[in-house]
Amino acid sequence: MASELVRELIEAGVHFGHRTSRWNPKMQPFIFGKRNLIYIIDIRETVRGLLLAKKFLSAVVSRGQDVLFVGTKRPARDAIKAQAQRCGMPYVCERWLGGTLTNFRTIRSRLSRLEELESLESTGKIHEYSKKMISTLQRQRRRIFRNLEGIRKMTRLPGALFLVDVSHEHIAVKEARKLGIPTVCLVDTDGDPNLVDVVVPGNDDAMRAISVVARHVADAIEEGKRSRPADWKPPPEAGPEAAEGGERGERGGRRRRGRGDRGDRGGRGERGEREGRAARGGPPTATETEP
Repeated sequence: MASELVRELIEAGVHFGHRTSRWNPKMQPFIFGKRNLIYIIDIRETVRGLLLAKKFLSAVVSRGQDVLFVGTKRPARDAIKAQAQRCGMPYVCERWLGGTLTNFRTIRSRLSRLEELESLESTGKIHEYSKKMISTLQRQRRRIFRNLEGIRKMTRLPGALFLVDVSHEHIAVKEARKLGIPTVCLVDTDGDPNLVDVVVPGNDDAMRAISVVARHVADAIEEGKRSRPADWKPPPEAGPEAAEGGERGERGGRRRRGRGDRGDRGGRGERGEREGRAARGGPPTATETEP
C-alpha cells in the first residue's frame, strides 16, 4: 500500500518544489535535496503527512463535523470542487471572502439573500421591477452564487479545513487559527509549515499533484462518514443562530442609499414606491452591499 502511494505521488510530481531562490527555511526538514536549482521534497515526509491528514480528517468527519475544502488558485479549483462534491463537503474555490469563518452570520445572511433573489426569478416577480433593477438584481445573484456556491449548505462552522497553498490562502488560515479550527494544508517549499496543524509537504502548483492529494483526502472523508454512529443525523438546513445573525446582517448598520430609496418620497410614482418599499426591507433589492 505504501509503495503504491509513493509511486502514485512521484508520477504526479508531488515531490517537485520551487526554485532554490524561492523557499522558506522552515521547510528544510521536508526537503530531500535539490536538482537543477529546484528543491526536491522528501517523498517519505509527504507520505507521512498525507497518512496523518487522512487519519485526522476521517476522525473529524466520524464525529459528525464537516471539512471545508479551500483552493482558490487556478490549478486547484477544479480538483478541490470535484473532490469536495464527491465526498459531500463544502468548498471555496473561487474567492475567499474575508469573514467567511469569523463573520459567519453575515455570510449566512448573504446566502439567504441568494435564496430570495432566486425566488424572485422562479416566481416571475422580478419582472415587476424596472429593466435596470432587474439587471442589477441578476448581477447580484450571479456574484453571490459564484462566491458562495460551495458553502451554501454549510449551516455551521466546519470541524477542520483542508487547504492548498498556505501562502495563497493566508486569510483563511488566519481566520481558522483565530477560531481554533484545525487546518490541514498541502505546503510547498515556499510556505510556512508552522501556520497549519497538519502539513502535507508537496507540489501545490501542479494540477495533477493537487488532484492526487485531494482525492486521497476525499477517500478518507468517505471512510469517516461510514464510521459515523448509526443514529447520526445531519444538521438542519439553517440553525437559529444563523437565522438570527442573518436578520441582523441584512438590517443592521447604515444602508447604502440607492435609487430605490427615493420611492418613499413619492417622486417616481407606483414603480418608485415599489422599489422604495423594497429598499426599506420588503422584497429584495440591489441596494445592499454585495460580497
